Amino acid sequence: MRTQPNSGFREIAHTADWELEVWAPDLGRLLEQAARGMYHLTGTKVSPQPRISHLFSLHNIEPETLLIDFLNELLYLAESEGLAFDHFDLQFEGDQLKTQVIGAKIESIGKEIKAATYHNLNIIETELGLSANIVFDV
Repeated sequence: MRTQPNSGFREIAHTADWELEVWAPDLGRLLEQAARGMYHLTGTKVSPQPRISHLFSLHNIEPETLLIDFLNELLYLAESEGLAFDHFDLQFEGDQLKTQVIGAKIESIGKEIKAATYHNLNIIETELGLSANIVFDV
């Protein structure tokens, strides 16, 4: 039986890339933990002010696709606009995920991630909710 909190993340040793295990009671919180874990892996530090809000929507095809699209959208915003986020408001409406993320400009980043990948990705149901291992291309 898992004695960890009901949501979180931890780094998994991986030969060439980075791997992250995430778990949470539901899909929305799993996406949030994946984002927090991704920022943790990169050592991303954000400015305290000004706070910036960004809205985007994703089609909810299947959970694995949604997870990868969500993380890659955050990576795109980091690269193109220099933004990272620490507040996540995720709303599922029909076949869409409507997302409002709040964060700030990136002050520093230790190592960049090129992309979240589908390598061995499988979101599984557990007795505590959902769990997934995500491999990042660095």
